[in-house]
Amino acid sequence: MSLICLNNKSIISKLNPSFPVINSLKWRTQTSWSSSNTITLISPSTKLFRTSCTAIHKTNDYVTRDVGTTTQGETMSELEAALPKGWFWFRKWHSEDMANVFWYAVIHVLAVCAPFMFTWGAFWVATGLSFLTGFGVTLGYHRLLCHRSFKVPKWLEYFFVYCGAHAFQKDPLFYVNTHKNHHKYADTDRDPVAPTHGFWYCNMGWFCNNHHIAAKCGESKGGEYSKVPELKAQWLYRFLHDTYYWHPTALAALLYLHGGLSYLAWGMGMRGVVVHHFASLATFVSHIWGDRPWNTPDTSTNNWWVAMLTLGEGWHNNHHAFPRSARHGFEWWQFDLTWELIKFLKLVGLARDVKLPTEAEKRRMSVKLKIKGKVE
Repeated sequence: MSLICLNNKSIISKLNPSFPVINSLKWRTQTSWSSSNTITLISPSTKLFRTSCTAIHKTNDYVTRDVGTTTQGETMSELEAALPKGWFWFRKWHSEDMANVFWYAVIHVLAVCAPFMFTWGAFWVATGLSFLTGFGVTLGYHRLLCHRSFKVPKWLEYFFVYCGAHAFQKDPLFYVNTHKNHHKYADTDRDPVAPTHGFWYCNMGWFCNNHHIAAKCGESKGGEYSKVPELKAQWLYRFLHDTYYWHPTALAALLYLHGGLSYLAWGMGMRGVVVHHFASLATFVSHIWGDRPWNTPDTSTNNWWVAMLTLGEGWHNNHHAFPRSARHGFEWWQFDLTWELIKFLKLVGLARDVKLPTEAEKRRMSVKLKIKGKVE
């Protein structure tokens, strides 16, 4: 691997972390995939490697090490190197992980069957549920619960969050706790959804490995959720966590009773696959390909086609620069459908305290790097 920092033309070679190409106008890394190592990153803003340190924890079935910031030369990740090849499959499986694998298998089988039992009624039901559950994740789970970018009446918060619970992104406690750790440890060994794990782990694997995710984030066991005490204090979120799998089961039963197999295949299968995979794009694609207008100490990028598929979540570099902003698409051409819905809620008096970055904050985060020379 060669890592090139464009602001000072420094080239560090003979490193071998597993990290994909960053297609950025400001800085980029060049590497090849490797299954045995993880990220080593240098940012133009910090000029420090972010890798593993020394403190070892034994938690359940896994061994993890604390993550810190070290200087040039400490390039090997210790966290993933401690795990044997094939560890994801050949490990102790917990009931919650097996339930998620089961549900993912079911919706993918139904999605394969859906084109062979197409009806317009089933198609429109699936489309409506796609937007409801999609906004449940982007507006309810993400911008409202994770970042408190705005406030709405409690009944409306619960409505959007309940819609998000049907998007196969797991329950609010798990999602919000994991997402907060993603921002806190972005692109380090303790990032639970770092792209170093590969596409399939970022897309589905982290939903099926609850105790390992907890161990990476420094928690004693899966289900501790130390980052979300305010959610654990609310009965609905405890209820959704304890009964999570019954809710998609109930929705599947209602769809089948209303429209038979076609409604089940489209409303649960095709809709579930599309919403889940689209929602998961930002955790992988938007840390690999796209532009970086803001000087964040991670690899987040803005990707227009991801934004189109994820109701505005693809403006990921904007989001990492200003995580509390309710708006992710800052430019007029950066279409952000979730922001349009938030604006509508504010217009009718249902959303208040909507947070946006100030011009002074934007100036502080601007990347002021000049590209000199050609990157080979």
